[in-house]
Amino acid sequence: MRKGLTLVYTGNGKGKTTAALGLALRAIGHGQRVFMIQFMKGSAEYGEIQAARYLPHFTLVQKGLPTFVKKGEPSPEDLRLAREGLELAKQVIQAGEHELIILDEVNVAVDYGLLREQDVLELIDLKPEGVTLVLTGRYASDSLLGKADMVSEVKDVKHHFQRGIPSQPGIEY
Repeated sequence: MRKGLTLVYTGNGKGKTTAALGLALRAIGHGQRVFMIQFMKGSAEYGEIQAARYLPHFTLVQKGLPTFVKKGEPSPEDLRLAREGLELAKQVIQAGEHELIILDEVNVAVDYGLLREQDVLELIDLKPEGVTLVLTGRYASDSLLGKADMVSEVKDVKHHFQRGIPSQPGIEY
């Protein structure tokens, strides 16, 4: 029987969402079904939104606005979309139809006050045995890290932004 895990990708470096998408690609290659919810993201320009159309058994839903959320001052729409994303995650987890569920930027949504940490911890407890749940984003709390089976911290060593090179399609989005 397959052992579902709880995986966390966190830290200040670039590559947390990319790592989760790589995991999704690997799972799809094994015939698994993947459901990804992106919190705090709402732009069709992200490359993964475009690629999702070509991948079998991969569903990607954005629950955010195309603008940045101001920490400590989320708009009512930011809060509504985050709650919708959390409720969707709960439904998908309980349905048990996907082997891999990715909650992209959920750690940031908690840190920014869009979601309650306790609600995300409860999602982990709802997870059926054969489902792997991935939580991405900076600022993962100690409680979320403690519940995880695996934690990868992406460290910021050097970034092209520091040299004035702007966001690149296919790299940042």
